[in-house]
Amino acid sequence: MGVRPPSSGDDEEPDSIEFGIAAVDAHLSDSDLSFPATKDDIRAEIGHENVPYDVHGNDVPLNEMLAEVPTDQFDSRQELLNALHQPFEEYRRNNSNGVVAQFRSLLPF
Repeated sequence: MGVRPPSSGDDEEPDSIEFGIAAVDAHLSDSDLSFPATKDDIRAEIGHENVPYDVHGNDVPLNEMLAEVPTDQFDSRQELLNALHQPFEEYRRNNSNGVVAQFRSLLPF
């Protein structure tokens, strides 16, 4: 996931803010991790990294998100990212402190 930050009024094109699995993917790009990989391999390489889970830059340790994934081995990078998607979504929903997020959590849809 990625979102462009609000414009500050200048003519420069802003960078995007990566969060969730997009941020994990960026960490993977900067690592030497190869696939297939186990949770232990991932923890050793990038598990210590804090990963933003929302557009506000709030973060969570990747190790915490890995603990929520039932799979112990990933045959590809995409398989890992797919497995992390739901834990990040749930974490974001449960840890958003905004008024709108709290209101949304009360709605049945």
